[in-house]
Amino acid sequence: MRRRGLEAARRGGRGVMQGAVVTLGTFDGVHRGHQAVLAEVLRRTGASGRTSVLVTFDPHPLAVVNPAATPKLLSLPEEKRQLVTAQGIEQYVLMPFTEEVAQLDAAAFCHRLRDEYEMRELVMGYDHGFGRGRAGDVQVVKELGSAEGFAVAVVDAVRDNGQPISSTLIRTAVAHGDLDAAARWLGRRYSIQGRVVRGAGRGRTIGIPTINLAPPQPEKLLPPDGVYAVAVRIGKRQYGGMMNQGPRPTFGEQARTLEIHLFDFNDELYGETVVVEWVRRLRDVQAFSSRDALVAQLERDRQAARATLNRSRE
Repeated sequence: MRRRGLEAARRGGRGVMQGAVVTLGTFDGVHRGHQAVLAEVLRRTGASGRTSVLVTFDPHPLAVVNPAATPKLLSLPEEKRQLVTAQGIEQYVLMPFTEEVAQLDAAAFCHRLRDEYEMRELVMGYDHGFGRGRAGDVQVVKELGSAEGFAVAVVDAVRDNGQPISSTLIRTAVAHGDLDAAARWLGRRYSIQGRVVRGAGRGRTIGIPTINLAPPQPEKLLPPDGVYAVAVRIGKRQYGGMMNQGPRPTFGEQARTLEIHLFDFNDELYGETVVVEWVRRLRDVQAFSSRDALVAQLERDRQAARATLNRSRE
């Protein structure tokens, strides 16, 4: 969703004439540190009657200024939008990050936020920098605020065992399969949103029907391939399941797939969008010499996944 200018703010409802409390950044993952920033935005809007506005970017700024350093993403734009709005933010602005935007200095960026979104207050993370070369650090922005007439609030780091929680930290955990650490720092399980597409239909022939997700966008960070216990949200309901993430070597298929067997669910889901949460890795992807060997292993996986999910509810 892209919302630009005052007309977008006016469509957003309350608080427009009082201006807006704005925060901006990549907010990849919307982790506990980001959530603290959003909580401060909402505290200020509650006190002032202003509109809450979050400005973020697509693509990731590094994709423009240093493509070789572009990270895989914890949250794609639509995933991020849902996470942000779930926190209570009224205006989610997805700003195209272009070469032109990359050349804006901190003062020009602040002018843009003030003019387009009626910014009266800016909330920043303790280590945030914006504008060309990230030169708009806390001190620079506070000076700009004093000169331009907007307040600046700085939110300290949220720490775990003394370590600041960051998107970089969580990406490392996910990439190495440390799902428990990632969940602790995110404040929820790591997940992916995907559309259900038709597969080969083999699962039904062996008594283990599955749903297949469309191939994930290449920008999305995935944990290591393997078989996982998962929780799947379908609308407002959640189901347990097990997922094969990766190739299907038993059938000679090397492309990475996300194929899920849902427990206690038999309805058709083609074309529906679901959210899959990784809970725990059960084993590596492997090839089987026969149908019977595959079925026997899948039954062991099903039992292990159910036990894992039952423990996670305790």
